Amino acid sequence: MPLEQFSLKGKTALVTGGGRGLGLNMSKALADAGANVAVTYVSNAKTVEIAEDIAKQYGVKCKAYKVEVADADDVKRSFEQVYKDFGAIDIFVANAGISIGGSAETFDLDSWRRLFDVNVHGVFYSVQAVSKYMLEKGKGSIILISSISGAVANMPHHQAGYNSTKGAVSLMAKCLAYEWAQRGVRVNTINPGYMKTDMIEENTAVQEKWKEYTPMGRLGEANELNGAVVYLASDASSYVTGSELFVDGGYTAV
Repeated sequence: MPLEQFSLKGKTALVTGGGRGLGLNMSKALADAGANVAVTYVSNAKTVEIAEDIAKQYGVKCKAYKVEVADADDVKRSFEQVYKDFGAIDIFVANAGISIGGSAETFDLDSWRRLFDVNVHGVFYSVQAVSKYMLEKGKGSIILISSISGAVANMPHHQAGYNSTKGAVSLMAKCLAYEWAQRGVRVNTINPGYMKTDMIEENTAVQEKWKEYTPMGRLGEANELNGAVVYLASDASSYVTGSELFVDGGYTAV
């Protein structure tokens, strides 16, 4: 049956930054589809309790791990522990990231480096670490969370640094998809538009502009990424690799 293709029962998903915001919603969606879930955090120790709540709510195994994704050694060590604890890593969602805006001519270079350390280097360190287990098994789904900012210079912001990192993530996914296409590992991106998160809610001054530039005329709800992540994680997308799935209310269509 078609719906059975979306089941993640018996699989293990690893979600970086999975304890808050969009990452938390996606972690819950994967658990709801039957997956055991490992979530990482860098500073929010409440993620440990959040993971316990997910396990109870969905009847799956869920644990939290403190990981600095910009530290390759920490990533490798932590992901090895995830593999030992769960016995597999079948799905990986690279969600952890930061956003720093500012005009290019005055942009702080330390901030530029930090953006790339987390959003690009951290993604690659993580992908390299999980690929070992997927390639050995001959199957896996890697989902990199990019953005509309990886495809367009989204008005009205000045954020060359952030957009450059997301552009790198989108192309990274295509390159990895090509390299591993015949080795059973699929790599795709989800490119969200303006979604309702704690970070977004603080920027009330420009929300009307975001709505104006989005054909649907509204911001996305955090749970509107859930279907996309379950689809790409599951066998329902078994012939999908190297693709960018825009969930943006039509923002990049015009």
